[in-house]
Order: sequence, then C-alpha cells, then structure tokens
Amino acid sequence: MKSFSRLAILFSLFICFNTTAQVFNPYYNGLVDNVSASNILADLITFEDFGVKEPGTSEIDDAKNWIIGRYQSLGYTTIETQDFTVFGQNTSNIIVTKTGSLYPNTFLIIDGHYDTVNGPGANDNGSGTVLILELARLLKDIDTEYSIKFIHFSGEEEGLIGSEYYVNNTVIPENLDIKLVLNIDEVGGVAGQNNNTIICERDESPPNYNNAASALATQEMANCFGLYSNLQTQISYAYSSDYMPFENNGEVITGLYEANESPYTHGPNDIIDNMDPDYVFEVTKGTLSSALHFAVGREPLGISENHLDVSLVLYPNPTRGTLNVHLNSPIVAPLEMTIFDVLGKAVYKTTLRIENSATDVSFLENGVYIAAFQDGNRAIRKQFILNQ
Repeated sequence: MKSFSRLAILFSLFICFNTTAQVFNPYYNGLVDNVSASNILADLITFEDFGVKEPGTSEIDDAKNWIIGRYQSLGYTTIETQDFTVFGQNTSNIIVTKTGSLYPNTFLIIDGHYDTVNGPGANDNGSGTVLILELARLLKDIDTEYSIKFIHFSGEEEGLIGSEYYVNNTVIPENLDIKLVLNIDEVGGVAGQNNNTIICERDESPPNYNNAASALATQEMANCFGLYSNLQTQISYAYSSDYMPFENNGEVITGLYEANESPYTHGPNDIIDNMDPDYVFEVTKGTLSSALHFAVGREPLGISENHLDVSLVLYPNPTRGTLNVHLNSPIVAPLEMTIFDVLGKAVYKTTLRIENSATDVSFLENGVYIAAFQDGNRAIRKQFILNQ
C-alpha cells in the first residue's frame, strides 16, 4: 500500500509538470533563438524613462498604459485591469490571458511587478516586466495546451498588495485552476560582474503539501535553463515576492531571481547602466523554454504525424513489466522507441519492426515514464506507468 501511495503521488506530480519528457526540443530551441536583445534593451529604456512608478502617480499610470498598449499591438484581446488602492492611492494590476488549446481553464501564471520605489526600477522590476513582454510576443501565436496568464502586479513594493488582492478577489472566488505560478522579480544582474547564474526559487514554507510539487517544477525549470540558455542555475527558497499570496493559498509556485544581487534597488541608481541587459537576455531564453515546457508548446503537426498519434496504441497502462505497442497501420519504416524517466534521462532504446511488439520494462524502477516514438518525419510521445 505504501508503494502504491508513493507511485500515485509521483504520478500526480508528473501529470502536473512533465506531460512531455524533458529532453532537448528543436522546436522550443527555434523559438528561443527568436528572443531579441534589442527588444529587451528598448523596453528597458522605455520603462526607465517613465521615472519612479509608485501607486497613485502619473508615472505608474503611464507605465500601465504602455504595457497595455504593447499587448494590444501584439494582438492580445483578453486584457483586463484590476483596480485597487494602496494606502489610499489608486493603482491597477494588468492581467492578459492566452487561451490553451487542450486545457483552456487551467493556467500557467507568469507574473512580475511593475511598480517601483524611490527610483526608476530598471532592475527591480523593469527586468521582470520586459522579460514578460518578450515572452508574450514570442508565445502569442504558439499553440500551448495550457492557458497562460501574463500578470503585471502593482503594489508589490508596499507589501505584495496587488498580488494579495488578485488572489483574494479572483483566484479564490473564481476557484481558478492554476497549474503553476512563475514569478519574475529582479533578474537584471550587476554591471561589471560575471552574471552567469540564475537562482531558481522553490517553495519551502507552510503549507507543506505543495512543496514537493514546487521542488519538482523548480528543478524542471533549472533543467530548461541548462538546455536552452548559457546560464548556470542555483536552487534556493522562495520569499518576499508576488508568488507568496499564491503559495499561502496552496498553489504551486516557482520563481527567478538574480544570483548577483544588485545594491542599487529601491533608489535612484537602479538604472540600466548599473545592470546587465545581456543577462536579462539569457534569463529570457531560459524562461521562455520553461514556459513552453510548463504550458506544453505544440509544434504544428502534418497529416502523417497526426496519423501516427491515432494509429499507435500503448498498453497495458499501468503495466506490471511488459509494454505492448500496437500499430493499426503497416510499418513502412523502422519505428524507434526511446523511454525517458521523470527527469528526462533516456533509460532504454529499441527499434520496432512489426505492427505488434512486446517490450520487457521490468528492469526499470516503478514510476512514470515517457515512451517516444519516431518513424521518419513522424514523432509522438506517450506516457505510461510502471507498477510491479
């Protein structure tokens, strides 16, 4: 019974976060290659030029209107503002939704705050703001299985007021189905330093029942950075940013934060000259690949690829040690089958040459696996459970 419980927990976590094996994906890499350093720098300049963006000021209103205008220019139509007050000053959260094709009512939330204190906040949190805008640009017309909400919070510097308001007035009353919250806060690095590491933050706070899922998601994000960016990763704990109201509500969270912590935040010297835009560029690449992984970006499929998906059957599932593969159509070319474990490591590979074949997988440990099949230009992945 204990073994089954552990397997059930592993299966539920895998369903949430690893619907495809975490191996290098050429399609994802092609999208990551489109991240634009010039876009990031231009947006940072614009953000800095608005000045000190505190709730109730014309500067934060100008920044809000600019962010909304950017989404409108990209073709987004589901753009909401959520008005609230911070110590009597009016301000707004900005929520933009991209609808998923398979799970439209389950959301990956990518968030960061756009308010600043005592300075223009080029790093804290212009870096997170422009990163999210670049993600939104590149993901606009990409088919993702899960919906994505890009959220720009206000009131973070005054005590996470905007994110707390969103959780209490949207997440809880609407019973929002959240797959994961990915928080971006201060990822600009420090000018003149070797900014080669990004901190990936996991939940280590009560309630503890969501911590394991957060640790898994954070490790998967670190894996994405290793696959698609030039940055090293460091795992640390989440604290004092806009993911915390979600965490307190029991949601699964992760986050990103610079390894070289800027000494200039919350002051007039938090400007582009004191940060590293090239670092933001690399962080954006890793974050985009993570978003594609968590939201499950889908490459446009040809007829032959769809046909393979329909014709191939994998059974029994769960299996006790023998995995059967049945094709409803003749094999026209050898079918390569590779099995990946939960961390994306290839643990077995074989070639199938007949329409009905049985593969012994009893040598593997109990758990959740992905079987990847490739036949010429056709490729699919199917998930299975081993429970001996």
